[in-house]
Amino acid sequence: MAEFERLVRQAVEELPAEFREMLENVVVAVEEEPEEEDYEETGTPDDEELLGIFRGPMRTELSFDGLAGLPPQVVVFRGPILRCTSTNREAVREIQDTVRHELGHFFGLEDGEMPY
Repeated sequence: MAEFERLVRQAVEELPAEFREMLENVVVAVEEEPEEEDYEETGTPDDEELLGIFRGPMRTELSFDGLAGLPPQVVVFRGPILRCTSTNREAVREIQDTVRHELGHFFGLEDGEMPY
């Protein structure tokens, strides 16, 4: 798990500086497997792997009213990514793509608007 978490941190660190600076209060976490609620939230069929999820308000929806709430969270699921890849190189690429995709949701993009 530690190596996988390192690869996720590396994916965030490799983002352009102007994007990293906007992630100050965003939690990027690794979980082993998605929960049933994650599948329901994303509309992912049970027979497909869910590689990551964005939880919380998008950057465009953040409130500055002084009320503390849970921070936005990007979660990368270790089990599904390892099952979907057969080499370390593929896993690294999938981690990078998943982190970027889920952060795209933080910046207000829907799935169809993602640049890849």
